[in-house]
Amino acid sequence: MNRAPTQSIADLLIRAARHHPGTGIRHCSGGADTGFTERSHPELLAEAGRVAAGLRARGLRPKDNVVLVLERPQEFLTAFWGCVLGGFVPCPMAPLRTDPERWAAQLGHVHTLLDRPLIVTSASLAAELPPVPGAVVAPLDGLYGAEPAVPHRASPEDTAVLVLTSGSTGASKAVKLSHGNLLASMAGKNSAHRLGPADTTLNWVSFDHVAALLECHLLPLYTGGRQVHVETPVVLGEPLEFLRLASRHEVTMTFTPNFLLGLLNASAERLTGAGEVLDLSRLRHIISGGEAVVRATGETFLERYAAHGLAPDALWPAFGMTETCAGSVYSRAAFPDVDRGEEFASLGTPVDGLRIRVSAGDDDRALPEGEVGELQFNGPMITPGYHNNPAATAEAFTADGWFRSGDLGRIDGGRLTLVGRSKDSVIVNGVNYFSHEIEAALEQLDGVAGSYTAAFPIRPPGSDTEQLVIAFHPDVPEGDEAELYRVLTAVRSSVVMQWGFRPALVLPLPEDAFPKTSLGKIQRALMRRRLEEGAYDTERHRVTELTRHMLGGYTAPRGRTERVLTEIYAEMFDLDAAAVSSTANFFELGGTSLDILRLRGRVAQRLGVTGLQIITVLTAPTVRALAARIGERAGADDPADTGAAAYDPIVPMQTGGTGTPLFCVHPGVGEVLVFVNLAKYFVGDRPFYALRARGFNEGEKPFATFEQMVDSYVEAIRERQPQGPYAVAGYSYGGVVAFEITKALRAQGERVDFTGSFNLPPHIKYRMEELDFVETAANLAFFLALIDKKQSLELPALLRGRPVEEQLTHLMSLAPPERLAELDLDVDKFGNWAELANRLTDLGRSYEPSGSVPSMHVFHAAPLRGTKEDWLNNELRRWDAYTSGPNRYIEVPGEHYTLMSPQHVASFQSILRGELDRALADADRIAAGRAPLERPADERGETR
Repeated sequence: MNRAPTQSIADLLIRAARHHPGTGIRHCSGGADTGFTERSHPELLAEAGRVAAGLRARGLRPKDNVVLVLERPQEFLTAFWGCVLGGFVPCPMAPLRTDPERWAAQLGHVHTLLDRPLIVTSASLAAELPPVPGAVVAPLDGLYGAEPAVPHRASPEDTAVLVLTSGSTGASKAVKLSHGNLLASMAGKNSAHRLGPADTTLNWVSFDHVAALLECHLLPLYTGGRQVHVETPVVLGEPLEFLRLASRHEVTMTFTPNFLLGLLNASAERLTGAGEVLDLSRLRHIISGGEAVVRATGETFLERYAAHGLAPDALWPAFGMTETCAGSVYSRAAFPDVDRGEEFASLGTPVDGLRIRVSAGDDDRALPEGEVGELQFNGPMITPGYHNNPAATAEAFTADGWFRSGDLGRIDGGRLTLVGRSKDSVIVNGVNYFSHEIEAALEQLDGVAGSYTAAFPIRPPGSDTEQLVIAFHPDVPEGDEAELYRVLTAVRSSVVMQWGFRPALVLPLPEDAFPKTSLGKIQRALMRRRLEEGAYDTERHRVTELTRHMLGGYTAPRGRTERVLTEIYAEMFDLDAAAVSSTANFFELGGTSLDILRLRGRVAQRLGVTGLQIITVLTAPTVRALAARIGERAGADDPADTGAAAYDPIVPMQTGGTGTPLFCVHPGVGEVLVFVNLAKYFVGDRPFYALRARGFNEGEKPFATFEQMVDSYVEAIRERQPQGPYAVAGYSYGGVVAFEITKALRAQGERVDFTGSFNLPPHIKYRMEELDFVETAANLAFFLALIDKKQSLELPALLRGRPVEEQLTHLMSLAPPERLAELDLDVDKFGNWAELANRLTDLGRSYEPSGSVPSMHVFHAAPLRGTKEDWLNNELRRWDAYTSGPNRYIEVPGEHYTLMSPQHVASFQSILRGELDRALADADRIAAGRAPLERPADERGETR
């Protein structure tokens, strides 16, 4: 077949549409049992051509950069090819919707780095996009022209795509991949893959990852085959869906990092137990890259799924980088035979056209086989450099033009083996995390000494991925075990909440245990070697003993339910099940709000208990208490949790510590899950209690009046803590409730030394009067992450006037099914919750502040609308009319709905605890007839 010479990747799509019109892309809406839509190559070409026309109509010229912030594969691929066909340069970017500040910093950096590019996103993401001065945003829906544009003819040396490096969002580099790079890469890849038009590939990785775009999209397009795409949460939520999808769609090639293989090994018994049989006989090879492949993990995977037709040589360990056009070295049909007796798999040989070497010394001299040096590459698929960053480009290449990978390796018989990294980073579950970013975040915690924090990887034998070690110098009084334990908990919790995984080890070390260079840089690699040699065994033992002491010793589990729960707790927190006591507290072991959802799933799987309520875990967090609540010790035939307990507004989030307890009042949705992550930072410091609204449990009636609610909370607080001094605070709606609680306690002759409001003024009736039922329900749905911000703003007007049942059904139809499953929500349950929130809103409509308290601590973040300055000066400062003394106005990071979210809670808790400690200390000094302590001049916060 005679074909015109291919000089740009646009020719790949045009050729596929012409010669392979019967295949294309399947977009799966969920797992293997859900539906999919099929888009042929001609259809993709036509849709992308219309987007190219729309971009040209906006005035874009060839070689202009376009940032693509798109989550759904079908939207991303349309926009990507629209850019390519128009001659523009796409740059994929993952949305950081849970971290607006980090997202804003990243967008600002990329806006400058890429020369003020157009940002193309979805309509829903456009509503959440952080503002960047001068940035132009275009929703994809508005870019379709009437007719497809004539494709631009790019040259091979032109940049085809820019790919942002992982790690620091403030210093990401943009890797340039030219059309020539990508075409050479496709030819080289297929010298190994041998794919053809009859093959089908599967991708579940987001397109900001270069393997998804090149290995799982451009390569099958190059060969004319079919490709299947599913969104990442489908596979991460249920790893078996990866293989179920491969079976249903007759997949022949796919990609996954090693960590998913470990998850699949752990899930194999569930397939067998359910009698489920898959057909993996067509799956010729699974590329495994992004992190080292553990030989035992890969071999176990092949063995466990052999019964489902998986070939014994189907797993191909591989290596690639963004700068090498993703996969470029493959162990082709050689694993595990060539790696017997090794801990990690070797990576094979380079693709056609790529040369590799290991070098050493300032002159980058090539080393002979078997010696370890820096891995370097040369070939037509290697990036020409980094956009707008000549210094980084020069640093990335040797004097003779070889690309420096930053990895250490050796070559034996032509096969590559990696032995380490020269870069300071940790790869966990295939994701690269820079040590300095983790260290910088943790050094913001009180109790962690600055410049004495080290984050480095270890890989215990048999582990499916690298694990993180945090070493830090604790800035706490000598011998204060409670304070040291609080800091240990804060460090561990911060890693979990900001990066989504647990550190394997947190080590408090003396300053002299941190080896530093003459320039003051901590030598992390040396610390890793010392750890592996046992140099820190004393400190490890100390942490183990301190944890055991603070958790109250060991009590053996009684009965099957307690035993299974100890096993579940151990699995979730990487503990020895034999050491988990029946008195072990889920939250004191490290559980976060996200972990509650994981716990519910495991309890359902292991104990057959469905419908376990979140509040049950909050109020019965120990093994023994939770076992009692789910019924085994009571001898129930059906162990499903009923949650039918007498109403008590107090939810003990954490009960350790000797300081004055803090009571926090719920926001307007009535629930207290929002306080779980905050409470973890009070471990060993002071008890933390949350106040939950009445009406969640079956048979409970919501409060009839605002006064009834306050009276109930005051009674519960005094039952838990009979005498003052008291400390109370409230989030949003709860701020005015905390104010009224303070007044009531003082009227009873008690001291209240701290009253806090988290981002709410005293006058709430105006906002409450704006909220009817449908707007309250929409806000609740947004608060629970069932809908996005744009939908929460637009839906009330759309749904207002319809029957309530129709409003609720519509809201729930928009929610991701996996999120509904996590929260155990259906239309009825959500409707009851929305009605309760609406009743609380009703109580606020008649609320008028009156009287006064000595002072308020008002913590203010970005408001729901308007500017911070207007919010502070014209709304929050109205608290001045209701206090007899000076108030404190303290700015905290984040927005109204995110100030206690995982990305901000570490900063918020530090500010809150500092204010709380000083307020209580000042009150004690005043009560003793002494002057309060002076505050530092540079202290964060502002007094009236």
